[in-house]
Amino acid sequence: MLFKNFATVGGATLLSRVLGFVRDVMLAAFVGAGPVADAFVVAFRLPNLFRRLFAEGAFNSAFIPLFARSLEEDGERGARQFAGEIAAALFWTLVIVLVLAEIAMPVLVYVLAPGYFSDPAKFDLTVLMARIAFPYLLFMSLLAFVSGILNSFQRFAAAAMAPVMLNVVMGLVLAGIGLSGLEPTPTTGVILVTGVAVAGVVQLAFVAVDLKRLGFSIPLFRPRWTPGVKRLLSLGLPGVLAGGITQINITVGTIIASMQDGANSFLYYADRVYQLPLGVVGIAIGVVLLPNLTRSLRSGHQEEALHLQNRSLEFALALTLPAAVALFLIPREIIDVLFGRGEFGQEAINQTAWALMAFSIGLPAFVLNKVLSPGYFSREDTKTPMYFAGVAMVINVVLAIGLFPFLAHVGIAVATSVAGWVNTGLLALLLYKRGHFELDTAALKRLPLLFIASVSMGAVVLGLAIFVPGAHAERFLVRAGHLAILVLAGMVSFAVFVQLTGAVNFVAYAKRLRSRKTAPKT
Repeated sequence: MLFKNFATVGGATLLSRVLGFVRDVMLAAFVGAGPVADAFVVAFRLPNLFRRLFAEGAFNSAFIPLFARSLEEDGERGARQFAGEIAAALFWTLVIVLVLAEIAMPVLVYVLAPGYFSDPAKFDLTVLMARIAFPYLLFMSLLAFVSGILNSFQRFAAAAMAPVMLNVVMGLVLAGIGLSGLEPTPTTGVILVTGVAVAGVVQLAFVAVDLKRLGFSIPLFRPRWTPGVKRLLSLGLPGVLAGGITQINITVGTIIASMQDGANSFLYYADRVYQLPLGVVGIAIGVVLLPNLTRSLRSGHQEEALHLQNRSLEFALALTLPAAVALFLIPREIIDVLFGRGEFGQEAINQTAWALMAFSIGLPAFVLNKVLSPGYFSREDTKTPMYFAGVAMVINVVLAIGLFPFLAHVGIAVATSVAGWVNTGLLALLLYKRGHFELDTAALKRLPLLFIASVSMGAVVLGLAIFVPGAHAERFLVRAGHLAILVLAGMVSFAVFVQLTGAVNFVAYAKRLRSRKTAPKT
């Protein structure tokens, strides 16, 4: 059931990321990496900064364990009451934040991208676009709330599919821009961020329909200071602070990158690529593991909880290690085929590829964070991850500032990766010291073998990248074919190496599956 849920969330996330790539390919072709693209990146990032602060990390890490407890102890009626209280507090808090942000938007843009202030046209456009995009925060935070309820009932599909709607809407908007032949002008930027706001409404409606199918209605209350709200705040505030620390990392990177023309765009496109494996694997694990781990611990099944964490760790690294190796070895080939057309020229390809290489170093750490954090959240400990995030923030800021004069935007990506590993290391060490997590015999055997298989796959891919012609061909189809060969060779060679090393026994799995299919029904 665990891996079935991983597959459900991971498959939906993969679809979303693929459509996201289509969206970003069109964005690169029609908008490029110029002033309008830089303005869009900052305008889109602002509501997402606050969304991660109020919704995904802080809110879900506190809400899901409390909702699960309410459901178990007070039944569905008590859970409805708790959900209604939290919904009222969340909604009105978001409305206040939204109003204040709209008023103070020039200040927020200046804080996030001070380098834009020297170009009044670019700065004013960013402020306008950010004001249009910011209501996305409200819809996404309510989406996270509804998704937490659905996930607690083991309904993962709708919440996982909701991000697909963003990419569908944005893809349609970009297709319209391309077909109309619009140049990358302020009008283009306004159309783009309007699409973002509309997509937020569509996404929220998507999960609301599934909540109605579940038959779980949320009562409407005025905001009140109830014990449930107080408990959520006490657990969620450290998560908000930890989320705030994470957003400080992103904000510092954006501020520094604003000093270099095109840097925010280079980092954005590189981020979009490495977010594919991070999203598919990391989000799937984070969404599925927390409610399952919480349920196991509430039932007193410590061994089951340990088993869930170990298998999640193996699943994460089995998919993440080969992806990280590939992104590190062939970043230019990937960026060239995905974005290298139209307004996105050779300089943008090269600069984005360097950033992607730096991000790839931290990819396993970012995913492991999703495996380890539920070990704290499921025990209603949100303070410890906050402290560790603070340590990682200091390291990230110091490194980003120190490396930028030498490595430009690539230094920001390097700092992000190093900070990710520090955070993950601290989370793992304390979980182990508390006796809440340790590698079992199967994990101790498989993890080194997965590493060997990933490195061996990397050698095959690198050899083909060097000796098979086509990477620098003028025709796009030739370059795309070359990348397809590398990807296919990587997948096949990794499968072979994990079988040879014994990390995964595909033959045994196939026999087991065949025996299930042929077993007589009783």
